[in-house]
Amino acid sequence: MSRNPWPAFLARSAGVLLLVALVGALTGRWLEAAAVALLGGYLWAVWQLYRLERWLRRGRALDPPQSMGVWGATFQALQRHQRRQRERRHRLWQIIREYRESVKAMPDATVVLDGDHRLVWWNDAARQLLGLSWPQDERQRIGNLLRAPEFHAFLAAEGETSGTFTLPSPVAPETILELRLVSYGRDQRLLIARDVTRTERLETMRRDFVANVSHELKTPLTVIYGVAEEMGDELAAQEPGWAGTIQSLRDQAHRMHRLVQDLLMLSRLETGEFAAEQQPVAMPALLDELCAEARALSGERGHRIELEAQPGVHVVGAESELRSAISNLLSNAVRYTPDGGTIRVSWQADSGGAYCRVSDDGIGIPREHLPRLTERFYRVDKARSNATGGTGLGLAIVKHVTNRHGGRLAIDSDPGRGSTFTLVFPPSAVTYGAAASV
Repeated sequence: MSRNPWPAFLARSAGVLLLVALVGALTGRWLEAAAVALLGGYLWAVWQLYRLERWLRRGRALDPPQSMGVWGATFQALQRHQRRQRERRHRLWQIIREYRESVKAMPDATVVLDGDHRLVWWNDAARQLLGLSWPQDERQRIGNLLRAPEFHAFLAAEGETSGTFTLPSPVAPETILELRLVSYGRDQRLLIARDVTRTERLETMRRDFVANVSHELKTPLTVIYGVAEEMGDELAAQEPGWAGTIQSLRDQAHRMHRLVQDLLMLSRLETGEFAAEQQPVAMPALLDELCAEARALSGERGHRIELEAQPGVHVVGAESELRSAISNLLSNAVRYTPDGGTIRVSWQADSGGAYCRVSDDGIGIPREHLPRLTERFYRVDKARSNATGGTGLGLAIVKHVTNRHGGRLAIDSDPGRGSTFTLVFPPSAVTYGAAASV
């Protein structure tokens, strides 16, 4: 810590004033003595400023000019400040260099974009996976280099949608990339591309396996179910002791048949493209039909099934898929609602889209299970699910159908208070009028 220069400066200033007063008293020229003193102080200050400017211009690493008093303290303070600034910049540059080296070593392609989606920086993996070249592609728009229409739509939907986007690599089309766009800093973007070729192949193999096995099981199960029906009609009448066994065979064959049907439906939803023939589906009429089927399913259990549908509101999509999704929700409500309970179905629309709600006053679901309900074969209570004959695929089908129509599935439930499942369709999938029909 340097010594305070101001006492010495004030002492020197007082000495100069006394000297001026003494010269003025001896010569009788007060004004001339004061003018000479002021001129000398001015020239001294100009000289020190010149030395300071030359020192700053020649290089901050050089030692500062030697001086005394306030000017000497100023030179020393500036030197300390510059030294701290150099050390701070050095640490900052070291951090940036280490960060860039770590990003360069990442196996995922990382690209820094500005607010106009122009390339600012990228790592070596981006060069290998996306075909970017330095410095030819610097400041180029990423959309001019990755020309897939789906990628342009992905960029245009930034801020409206979230998640990832799958794209073949422009360098090696057999390589599948998963892209994610992340906003950070001041109007900057981080584009991350990951090689998911192996994962996609495994997922395709899984889907193909499920589809093929389901198809292979469909025919023998149909035969088994038919034989069980025939045995029930003929053998049970002749041999009453076999009645329970034959009924169990029929029930299990029927359950396996429904499981295969659900697997085929889920496989088609996962692997197939969106339905080619899309048209407005009259939801009020469709819901009326499905509620009638749910009443027949309820049978002697006596559920009260109520429907309230806003007329003239339709969904543009595949009627068969919507029928399957809502039928699964209603069948679940019938299975898990006590006898004599109430199931409410509503259909309405507003500026935010359209909503199909299926509510019941059944047993409810603990909240810790809600995030996993749409997983395949996930069961909250396995014993109760087996007793009611569920396949564990219904809500997975509902989720896929809703996603394929641009919507989402919302679930609200509490134990003892029942459950509400809501299919939320975006405004783009909703149409109004009286021309649509199921």
